[in-house]
Amino acid sequence: MNILTVENVTKSYGEKLLFENVSFGISTGQKIALIAKNGTGKTSLIRIITALEQPDSGKISKGTNIKISYLPQNPLMNLSISVLDYLFESESPIVRLVYQYNRITSGELTDKEETDRVITRMDELQAWNFESRIREILGKFDIVNLNQVIRELSGGMRKKIALAKALIEEANLIILDEPTNHLDVPTIEWLENYISRQNLAIFLVTHDRYFLDNVCDEILELDNQTIYKYRGNYTYYLEKRNERVANEKMEIQKVRSLYKTELEWMRRMPQARATKAKAREDAFYSLEEKAKSGQGGETKGFDVEMQRLGGKVLEINNVDKSFDNQTILNDFTYIFKKGDRIGVIGKNGVGKSTLLEIIMGGLKPDKGKVIHGKTVKIGYFRQDGLPMKEDKRIIDIVKDIAEQVETKKGSMTPAQFLTYFNFNTNIHYNYFSSLSGGEKRKLYLLTTLLQKPNFLILDEPTNDLDIETLNKLEEFLEGFEGCLMIVSHDRYFMDHMVDHIFAFEGNGKIKDYYGNYSEYVQLRKVEAKGLKTVGKNQIQKKSIRVKPASNKPTYKQIKEYERLEAEIELLEKERTLLIENLNKGVGTPADFQQWSQDIAAIMVKVDEKSDRWLELSEIVEK
Repeated sequence: MNILTVENVTKSYGEKLLFENVSFGISTGQKIALIAKNGTGKTSLIRIITALEQPDSGKISKGTNIKISYLPQNPLMNLSISVLDYLFESESPIVRLVYQYNRITSGELTDKEETDRVITRMDELQAWNFESRIREILGKFDIVNLNQVIRELSGGMRKKIALAKALIEEANLIILDEPTNHLDVPTIEWLENYISRQNLAIFLVTHDRYFLDNVCDEILELDNQTIYKYRGNYTYYLEKRNERVANEKMEIQKVRSLYKTELEWMRRMPQARATKAKAREDAFYSLEEKAKSGQGGETKGFDVEMQRLGGKVLEINNVDKSFDNQTILNDFTYIFKKGDRIGVIGKNGVGKSTLLEIIMGGLKPDKGKVIHGKTVKIGYFRQDGLPMKEDKRIIDIVKDIAEQVETKKGSMTPAQFLTYFNFNTNIHYNYFSSLSGGEKRKLYLLTTLLQKPNFLILDEPTNDLDIETLNKLEEFLEGFEGCLMIVSHDRYFMDHMVDHIFAFEGNGKIKDYYGNYSEYVQLRKVEAKGLKTVGKNQIQKKSIRVKPASNKPTYKQIKEYERLEAEIELLEKERTLLIENLNKGVGTPADFQQWSQDIAAIMVKVDEKSDRWLELSEIVEK
């Protein structure tokens, strides 16, 4: 049964039609994602559902006692109030009660009678489980100081607090607009797990494709002003969408063939038309509209020419950086090589963006130096968006950089370039200020690529971009021959774009891993197993001799168990030697490729042998 129903909703702004007669329902416990290109109406549809905007026609129906909690893409917050006041600003009695309890635990409320009343009421409403859930949410988002004023917080922390508030609300339906923006990977993974195990209806917009795969059971695609429904996760959606698009292309080809026949008839038919001919004429105009839909064909791929990159690229030598008492970088050294594709990961606030600013010269290190090669031209995409001194037309922003976009396959006009990245021709002459948040970030990204860099630094490039644009960006980066350095919490993007990880582990320590994000995570799991093994080994070698006669491991099992320990240790040593070879930077490109492949193969072997070792440990250590 639907708890919320969208019926024949239409919305337009001026002459721009966003969607027409869209209908769908949301049921209890359902996890639905809305996917669409930037600027096609995702946020407008959400605002209509939450009654913040009115549709031109159609209606939204809610079930009895349905409460909606909403996280906007850019939350508006009263900056002068405390975190505690913001989080628990609610009409829900149980939320207000937990608010009072938090005032007691924070020391703000000390009256003994009021304290007794609140605790008694917590018992009566059985609010302790609810309070425990709130504690879990706040803990995962590192929200510790509830008395801090919102104004003092960073933009990322404000988004976390807004997300926490949406989850804390006592609601039947939670609507989330880009919830993973500004979250680090462990927090995203926790959010996936939390949402999946809650018996709540979730309606969300996100570009995070792993999140879509792991959480959602239905995808709604807003395309061509209508809604297409796919009952499955993101992988299922991709498969079925490709089938739909292929069928539509075949249908359009058939229509265009029939259109040519009817066009010839229209040209040669007499001026005096019978009733039957008039009906055929009316049908022709309908056919013409269908035949011209999607006209223009595919735009050729974008692979901009870049300046030649010399032998010396960029060196970071023994760099230290601290802020107050926090160490960000401690004696960090790395020599970049041609073709490096590095992903930078770590929790929020550990210093990822600081490293980028030191490379760009915006910050000076406390110690050490950064040396740029003479041929290096860096394109730097910052998190904070495109700096605009004046409001310009979209196409003029591109023309200011290049009147003609030179690519390896020829050239593109600014209009073709914008169209390739899904800026429809009808908005090319619109002003920058009229764009949605996602469209502004996308245009900023395009201006970065247009600079013809041979070293790209991208700081959270995927935030607020639609999935289709992400696919275009990935297509470009796959063919990019220069150096690439990406800071991102988008696991799918990192898995496909990088083969080397800088992992910020805190206290200035950066660990160097060769492999993509998932390989890094797998390696960390193996290392964690290894750490657990060290303590067990010392006990195990003594305890085998004193086991009782019954349920003994076999001689063969004990020998395999001991052999696996030795083999895992040898593989780890071999991996360490290979990583040292890579870090020396001495060798041919073929050597580096082979070493990287060997490391990946060793990681697989270590994982397999570790799993078998754990199986045997259950028997041997009984």
